[in-house]
Amino acid sequence: MGGVNRTKSGSGPTGANLLAVRSHNTALVLDLLRTAGAEGISRLELAERTGLTPQAVSKITARLREQGFAAEAGRRVSTGGKPRTVLRLVPEAGHAVGVQLDRDELRAVLCDLTGAVVGEVRTGLDFGAGAEPVVEAAAREVEGLVSGARVSLLRTRASLPGMRASLLGMGVASPGPLDHTNGVLHRVTGFPEWDGFALRDALAGRLGIPVVVDKDTNAAALGLAVAGEGGSFAYLHLGTGLGAGLVIGGSVHRGARTGAGEFGHQVIQLDGPVCGCGGRGCIEALCLAAVGRGDLTEAARVLGAGAANLVGLLDIDQVLLGGRTVAAAPEIFVRGVAGVLEERARREGALGGAVPVRVASGGVAEGAAQLMLAPVFGRADG
Repeated sequence: MGGVNRTKSGSGPTGANLLAVRSHNTALVLDLLRTAGAEGISRLELAERTGLTPQAVSKITARLREQGFAAEAGRRVSTGGKPRTVLRLVPEAGHAVGVQLDRDELRAVLCDLTGAVVGEVRTGLDFGAGAEPVVEAAAREVEGLVSGARVSLLRTRASLPGMRASLLGMGVASPGPLDHTNGVLHRVTGFPEWDGFALRDALAGRLGIPVVVDKDTNAAALGLAVAGEGGSFAYLHLGTGLGAGLVIGGSVHRGARTGAGEFGHQVIQLDGPVCGCGGRGCIEALCLAAVGRGDLTEAARVLGAGAANLVGLLDIDQVLLGGRTVAAAPEIFVRGVAGVLEERARREGALGGAVPVRVASGGVAEGAAQLMLAPVFGRADG
């Protein structure tokens, strides 16, 4: 597969020097290089912001330069003494693939170390066809994506002697519920045949690269948090299904069994319509039924009722909306959800008024890539 590092014997992937960037101190430095952008940051500033000694920073940055993760970005005038050398992150030094598996579609992106998308593919997918065809389809699309990007990626590295094509691995965002720790799917709503399937191991074995699997909503929430969404928020995703990704205090909340966020299956109408999960009156069933009959205003009102429950339980800072159904009519959904939250805030006399609602800025596949990228920069919730 193009772009994957191999050992000298050619027996398997090296994981893009992943072992070399695992230490906590190195991750701190890498994260500061990333956030500094093209302007870069000096070693003295790195020492001040990390609390490390200048000697420790020099050793870390020397190693990162040798491995191709950092490069000089010029010199900066100093307030005293000689000008300081400024360092920057080399975005093309490493890449990660992010894959979104939807019930009827697959989208895959190739991202550099900054999370910028440098390649993308989208194709139809029948999730109900079963594990083997889906794994093969995903592997085939990823192979094509990475191989197709290889020439242009190598060209960008021409000025960086000694650098090798580097793929950290792949993050996969799938409908839930699932076991994030072990990469095993549970009874995905409408597709019980996936129960117990080890998706992570199947894809890792097929492609020969590290793989992390998480729920689509958690992946999207992680991507938003890495991109700068602060505090605590709920990401509500309405597409072929309905789910939530929760970020509490800046970190993705997955729960004790990595099952948090099954937002769509809270019951809000006793003895309501049957849901694909087997229950009755679930918010997902009510929401999708309204969408199916073309009543998006009602769908937004139902979504708002569920969002109000979350706000009341978790006292979060904001609600972010995403998914293809929301993208098709963003104003209707923002207005509808916000209206329910505002009514509840007035009724309860909530301090500070209603929680703000807006459309999320990121995508699920990009968030899936962060499942691999975020730990490189010290985010343990990747």
